[in-house]
Formats: sequence, C-alpha cells, structure tokens
Amino acid sequence: MRLRAVLLPPPRPIAPGAFDFARRDYFRRIGATGYVVAPPEPQIRDAAGQGGFALGLARLRQTITGRITASLGGAAGGIAAALLTGDRGGIPKETLGALRNSGLAHLLAISGLHLSLVAVILFFCIRAGLALIEPMALRRPIKKIAAVAALVGAFGYLLLTGATVPTQRAFIMLAIVLLGVLVDRVAISMRLVAWAAVVVLLMAPESLLSVSFQMSSAAVVALVAVYEALRMHAPGWRSDPRWWRRIVLYVGAVALTTFVAGAATGPFAVFHFNKLALFGVAANLIAVPITAFWVMPLGLAALFLMPFGLEQLALVPMGWGLDAVIGAAETVAAWPGAVTLLPAMPDWGLVAIALGGLWLALWRGGWRFAGVAVLAGGLASGLFTPSPDVLVSEAGRLLAVKAPDGTLVLSSRRFARFQGSAWLRQAGQPTTRDWPVDPGLLRGKRKRAYEQAAGGAATPASGPAPWLACDGLGCIYRSKSQVVALAQDERALAEDCRRATVVVSLQPLAGRCPSARRKVDRFDLWRAGTHAIYLSPKSIRVVTVRGAQGGRPWTRNPENRPAGKRRPRR
Repeated sequence: MRLRAVLLPPPRPIAPGAFDFARRDYFRRIGATGYVVAPPEPQIRDAAGQGGFALGLARLRQTITGRITASLGGAAGGIAAALLTGDRGGIPKETLGALRNSGLAHLLAISGLHLSLVAVILFFCIRAGLALIEPMALRRPIKKIAAVAALVGAFGYLLLTGATVPTQRAFIMLAIVLLGVLVDRVAISMRLVAWAAVVVLLMAPESLLSVSFQMSSAAVVALVAVYEALRMHAPGWRSDPRWWRRIVLYVGAVALTTFVAGAATGPFAVFHFNKLALFGVAANLIAVPITAFWVMPLGLAALFLMPFGLEQLALVPMGWGLDAVIGAAETVAAWPGAVTLLPAMPDWGLVAIALGGLWLALWRGGWRFAGVAVLAGGLASGLFTPSPDVLVSEAGRLLAVKAPDGTLVLSSRRFARFQGSAWLRQAGQPTTRDWPVDPGLLRGKRKRAYEQAAGGAATPASGPAPWLACDGLGCIYRSKSQVVALAQDERALAEDCRRATVVVSLQPLAGRCPSARRKVDRFDLWRAGTHAIYLSPKSIRVVTVRGAQGGRPWTRNPENRPAGKRRPRR
C-alpha cells in the first residue's frame, strides 16, 4: 500500500528511569513511529510467493485470526485468537483490564503453560492412537515417536504465535525434556532452566532487561525449586490410588503453583507496572483447569479442523470455556482491593530481589534462607528512595508537585493524559487532587503568591494550598525551605527571578535569573527531556531523562551524532 504519514523519532521515557520506548524500538529495528494522515491506497498486484517465509507465516496467522473471530466474535473470539495465533488486538480493553487485575494476564502471554499443554495433548493423543495399532505398539517405540511429533507440533505453535521471548525459553526447555524422553532420561531440573536462559540470551542479549524474560524466568526458577523440595520430602503423594486424593492433589498443586508463580513475579510486576494483583490464586483456581482441560484441547482441534472448514465444531464450545474464564476474571477484578498500586522501585531494589531469589532457589542447605534477608531489603527499597518534588514534562505542558502528605498533584487532567497517568502510577496513586488556583490572584499579583507559598498569608480551608499558589502567569511552590517558581508567562519572570531559588520557565531564560540556584527553561526541556527536581533544605538536585539514559545508540543526544553530521553552531 501507499500512504501519507507523519513519522517521529521513538519517544523518550516519560520520566527519568521510566520505560524507554526508544530502546525497545532500537532492538526491534524500528527507527520511527507515527500516524497516517490520509486513507492508504492499496497497490493491487499478484503477491503470491513474495515476501519469503516470514510474510507467508504472517499471512497464515492473519487468516487464522480472521476465521477465529468470524466464528466466535466478541471478547471470547479475541482471547481465542490470542491463544492460538498470539494476536491480542481483538480483546476489548475492559476484558484485558479484568484479566490483568485478577492475575490472569499470564494466560494471554504464550509461554510455558500453553506450549506444554500443546505438547502434552499431542504427545498423549498420538501415543494413544499408535497404541491402538497392534504392530506399531509391539514393534515400534511409540513413546519416542510421540515425543518427536509433540516437538514438531510445539515448534509449529511457536512460529504461529510469534516466537516471543517467553515462548522461546519455554520451547527450549520443552525440547530438552522431550530429548530426555528420546534418550530415556528425566530432564526437569534447574540445569534445564539455566540452559534455556543461556540459549535465549545468546540469541537476544537485550532480553535480559525485558519484563517478559524476567517474569517468566522468575516464575520457572521458583516453581522448579519448590517442586524439587516437595519431591524430596513427599515422594509418595502421587502414588495414592484413591481418586479423591488425586483431585485434592491437583487442586492443591494449582493453588501452590499460582501462589509460587505470583510471589516470584510480583516484585517484577511492581517494578515494571506498579501494580500487584492480590486475588490471583482464586481466579487461577477456576481459570487454569478450564484452560488446560477445555480451552486449549478444543483450540488445537480447531486448528486441525480449519483446513476442512469445520473449525466451528471446536471453536463454539471453546468459546463457552472462554466465557467462563472471562466471568471469573471480571468477578475477581471487581472485588474490593483486587489491585494494589505501589510506588516505583529503584533499579538496585530489583537487583537485590533477583539475587536474593536466586540464592534462595539454587542452594539446598539451611543457608539458602539467607536470601530472604536480601529479598526483604529489595522489597523495602522503595521506602529508602526519595520521590521527586517537582516533575516537568518535555513539552512543558504538564507539571507535577509533591504535596506535604507525599501525594503527587498534576497541573492538568486534560493535557498529556498518558504521561500524567504514568506519573501517578509511578507514585502509586490511582488519581490526583485538583490543582489549586486562587481566583484573587488571576490579576497577576505575584507578591501575594509568594507570601502564600511562604506561609505569610492566611488561606481559607476551601481555598488554595499554602504550599502552592497560582495566578494567571504561573505558580509558586514551597517545600523543604526551597521556593520553586513555575513560570508559564514571561511577565512572571521579573518577580520570580528575584525571589525563587529554582525557576522553571516555558520561555528561554538565557542570562536572566542570575540569583536562582537552578534554572530550567524550554531549551533544557527540549535537549534533556522530562526534568525531575529533588529538594532538600541544603541542596537542589535535578535529574533528566537524557542524563538517566546516558549515551546509548538509541538516545537522541546531540553528542551521539557522527562528527560529519553535527549541526553547525550559529
């Protein structure tokens, strides 16, 4: 197709230390993002056989997704497409939010659960089918034939769903397990997890910092460690022939698996998303058995029936199971306190959690519990990390200041909504209070604003906050014996430059405000991105997005340009 679009560089992080979209796009080989400004014009031609294997696979995935959504539709159709092709675009936002808030979002990430279900279903179905053929059952190693078929089927499922990092790791682990079946060995161990991680990191070293690699690896390491310990202390549990004991054992295993995986991935979810789902065990006790015994087997059957046009025979009952999963997710997500927002965790806190968790999982002696102390230190790291007192967005359209009670107050709920919601999420807040504006100051009486910021004028309980006073030209913010002027109009600078210790201006300051200890103007914001200002009675510290990023291939720092492409100074 041919189209007209506006292309922009990948956006910077919304705050120092926040998620770096430019880094992600760099490793995806994406050089620009943008939007279309006119309807695209299709270029009709015979594209058969063009584009190679990757394009052919994309066409196949798109075709399967279309047939799934045509048969099911709605939220169930979107989830079915996500499970069978990895395409989540058809899931409504409300359903996606309910799955996340109930702790069921992992069902949408194609990883060990889905790949192992595909392999197990293929393995047992093929082995059972071959066992019905007497010559094959007596003269051929049907178990090994089934293992090879399961490996081939799992590889096809890997390609069909997009081969994400968790799926790659899960496939490598599954391949080693099935290889163990071929050589008559049991291969489920911590070494298996280590080899899978090594192979993934050799293929894509940058995935070490990705949330998918971190959460999937943490869950698998914790589960292997826990079940290794249980196998050593209770070897005879699975040999009990009574059926009710087996049911209790299965339900207990699902609950234990959910709890262990949730506890292992919880700190990483807090670090990356500032959210923690508290009732995931309850939701998973319902959703995981339905997915394992109903949804995924019918999904595989739908894929096998699709070439004959009979996929509705499996997709329709599959939708019944997905409706039950959606109902469980919406019910649990509606419980009070289902999701807890937590403030941002520093990088060193996540490192401490990872090291403490590995120490606890890898060792087998009593000294393994020394890792609990390191884990506790990492979990408490947010308590020892100060939050910024002032945040100024890159475009200068959004400001945020910290109130005396520690909450973050945004200057606008209309401008930069995505950035504002991200700032609130980093602070662990669901919402913000109104930005105080005193109607009596709209005539530009800056002196009164400074008096209010300094506590020199009484303020009625229903009026503006004494620590933040605003008029039509800007705001004055006072905290920890420092006065910050947030000047939105050039006429405010005459008073601000004489009284404020920090001046933030949306106009160029050049040589003005020589008495201010720190200055931030529109050119500073353009060069360095969002500014975070930390105040103390004796010092002022300014951290910028550009400073937190450093000199990386994906940053937009001027010094990263080749010498021959530097812009000449005027």
